[in-house]
Amino acid sequence: MAKEENMKNGVLVEEGASALADGKQEASNLQKDVEEKVDGLVLEEPTEAAKKKKKKNKSKKKKELPVQTDPPSIPIQELFPSGDFPEGEIQQYKDDNLWRTTSEEKRELERLEKPIYNSVRQAAEVHRQVRKYIRSILKPGMLMTDLCETLENTVRKLIAENGLQAGIAFPTGCSLNWVAAHWTPNSGDKTVLQYDDVMKLDFGTHINGHIVDCAFTVAFNPMFDPLLAASREATNTGIKEAGIDVRLCDVGAAIQEVMESYEVEINGKVFQVKSIRNLNGHSIGPYQIHAGKSVPIVKGGEQTKMEEGEFYAIETFGSTGKGYVREDLECSHYMKNFDAGHIPLRLPRAKQLLATINKNFSTLAFCRRYLDRLGETKYLMALKNLCDAGIVQPYPPLCDLKGSYVSQFEHTILLRPTCKEVVSRGDDY
Repeated sequence: MAKEENMKNGVLVEEGASALADGKQEASNLQKDVEEKVDGLVLEEPTEAAKKKKKKNKSKKKKELPVQTDPPSIPIQELFPSGDFPEGEIQQYKDDNLWRTTSEEKRELERLEKPIYNSVRQAAEVHRQVRKYIRSILKPGMLMTDLCETLENTVRKLIAENGLQAGIAFPTGCSLNWVAAHWTPNSGDKTVLQYDDVMKLDFGTHINGHIVDCAFTVAFNPMFDPLLAASREATNTGIKEAGIDVRLCDVGAAIQEVMESYEVEINGKVFQVKSIRNLNGHSIGPYQIHAGKSVPIVKGGEQTKMEEGEFYAIETFGSTGKGYVREDLECSHYMKNFDAGHIPLRLPRAKQLLATINKNFSTLAFCRRYLDRLGETKYLMALKNLCDAGIVQPYPPLCDLKGSYVSQFEHTILLRPTCKEVVSRGDDY
């Protein structure tokens, strides 16, 4: 019996072993099949759909970083698809305002203001790219009208001009030599830029009425370099001194001290650079280039303080003349009064012109060339009527002594709750 059982067990063991071997064989066969199929998949060429998908991914990557053309033509919003525009230069507050830097409450206030900051940063980036291009093409012999129109058309492209939502904030000032501000050529003007000219290029951009007002001076002759340096340094000093609760008169005193520490030798004669005492920087509001506060550039100004959240144009003018300007020459700049209510007009032509101004400029400044561009003709009488009625204000060129030279630099700053942002700062100045 024991022997029989052993034999039975032997048969069972043999059967089990052969079944196991069969199972292993099947498994290895399966594995081979799978490997062959995998090899087949690997060796197969990618399908058309896969190729297209790869191409799409590649093109998406390329789209993320478009590069500005030369001359510039791509709107800034396309260069920053995220919709976040670069921050300006950050300067910390001093002394009693140091605590603001780390205040959580002030940071929260900034988070709420983000859309406004972003609008003004977009306008500032347009300003930087336009001025970089204009500096590269500036040369003696250019017609001033051509210069202005090239600059303005570049702004229109880069800011993606859209009615009162985005566009030019005020006419391009390109005042020469003793003319300090508010000069732009009217239609038909044949003025040509000369090698010995000192030109102030002052232009503005805006997004939703948030204005960037920024200016620089161009002089081809290196003899004028100290004059340019005086106003550049004075402007930087004004920016450094500005801050929340700072008195405007203190900023003016600091500016004058720096400005008047410079001398310039012109054709063998030495001049001390003077701050022009009746020109000022100013606060900026939505659709309002001069929002009520003035930043003097000499000592003895008003005691009013700067406040949190305000925008300021810090601008300085250095002159070899009297350091005092008066209105002179043909007027080109005009602006509708910010507070002008409804004033009845008798001339139908004046009503018609006012409608054009309201639609295209509202309370932003404009010049005669802008009216010509809109197809307005024979409007001088109507424009005079609007000025006489107090609806529109003329801004004639401001001139120092004939034969003198004036330089100007200007930046827009924002007094944020936690820090000071020089929104228009660039690599150039």
